[in-house]
Amino acid sequence: MAQNPPNNRPNGDDDDNNPQDPLSAMFSQLFGGGFDPNSLPPQLRDALGAQGDPAAMQKMMQQAQAMMSAMMSNNASAGPVNWKLAADTALQAYASDDPEVSQARQSAISDASNLADLWLNNSTVFESNGHPTEAWTRKRWYDKTLATWKQVTEPVAESVATAITSAMKDQIPEEMKGMLGNSDSMFRNLGASMFGMQLGTALGGLATDVLGGTDIGLPLAGSTAGIIGTNVAKFGDGLEIPEQEVLLYIVLRENAHARLFSRVPWLSSKLIGAVESYARGIHIDMSRIEEAVRDIDPSNPEAMQSVLGEGLFAPQRTAEQDKALENLELTLALIEGWVDHVVSLAAANLPFAEHLRETMRRRRASGGPAESAFAALVGLELRPRKLREAAALWHHLYDERGIDGRDAVWDHPDLMPTEEDLNDPATFTQRRELANEEFDDFDVALNKLLSGEFDDVDPQTEDQDPNSPDSGDEPQK
Repeated sequence: MAQNPPNNRPNGDDDDNNPQDPLSAMFSQLFGGGFDPNSLPPQLRDALGAQGDPAAMQKMMQQAQAMMSAMMSNNASAGPVNWKLAADTALQAYASDDPEVSQARQSAISDASNLADLWLNNSTVFESNGHPTEAWTRKRWYDKTLATWKQVTEPVAESVATAITSAMKDQIPEEMKGMLGNSDSMFRNLGASMFGMQLGTALGGLATDVLGGTDIGLPLAGSTAGIIGTNVAKFGDGLEIPEQEVLLYIVLRENAHARLFSRVPWLSSKLIGAVESYARGIHIDMSRIEEAVRDIDPSNPEAMQSVLGEGLFAPQRTAEQDKALENLELTLALIEGWVDHVVSLAAANLPFAEHLRETMRRRRASGGPAESAFAALVGLELRPRKLREAAALWHHLYDERGIDGRDAVWDHPDLMPTEEDLNDPATFTQRRELANEEFDDFDVALNKLLSGEFDDVDPQTEDQDPNSPDSGDEPQK
């Protein structure tokens, strides 16, 4: 007698208590083990290309088993991203080289943090929040930043889930639609699993590359400063710069970011809010998904992953989103430019400070493979394209106003420099003074109107000559 396939339903109930719909039963058999391609309905077997090559089909199913098992797990329908699958996929990327932070490295990071704070006290008015820089493993970075990644990516994933559901339903042969019933939940779980697997790949790559919690410009861990010691050591390899100096420079940058996000309370919400707004407006190109679903070759075990890796879900940007991206890049440039300038002042006594500064500028401008993977997935590049121009602006304001005056620009979002200011830093103050004068004139006029000073003026008669016949008064004799 044939052995029953494993039970993969969310509640683990048996067939008598909670019978599966036909589509769930089919996927349970496909990905639960003991799969025989010949047991598939003929139409589906033909569509999958399994007619003459069951071995190739079996190989593909083994590769997809983890994704589909996760799809039918208890957490599968919790949201547009299967975060359990994302975490497991990310772990595969960094687990082989993620040592615990040694006591020596913790001490080195702590010492660098103390010295960095002393130096930053002389280059910015923003004070430390009093929390020491944390020493992270790659897994710790993933755990500390996960809440922010959820904010950023779930709006995109929701669009993907909707697109996947619609596209795959359209590809079901007419003769099979009756037996599948309501398949929306299954297909949404499939979309959540596919997105979770690809997102996990991208975040796992970032975990092996980023240096801390603010390395890509976003306050991923809030105002907490943290350093991934393994990645900093890898970054320093080949630079021919003393390891302690590299570490100190990276900690200076991380702590400067932390001070800025901590002491400018509106900045984090503005930055994350801009990313969220951009993501919510994403429109997924349905035709690309339909074409990909139709053209996947099941005889190629790498087919599904390669399709995802090509940026299948990269959105088609609208004009509004192009504008939103410009605003986001401007904010990122201002943040990175300020950090670049402040750290250059703080690190003036480091022998290799300028070399490290240029290295970090190029790193932020070009990104890396992991950042590219993330950009392909959500259609969003977190690059401060005008970092050098922004650093020049902050340096100009420092020369003109000093440290206090430079940092006072962060007092309110309405005071922030514009694209024009980046292109012409020398006249920033002049433009602000003219704008203030115009605002003051408007404010005076508005106060007069609100106080009633204009109420006794009849707009119909205010321009008439009092001696004219139409004035309503007797002409003077």
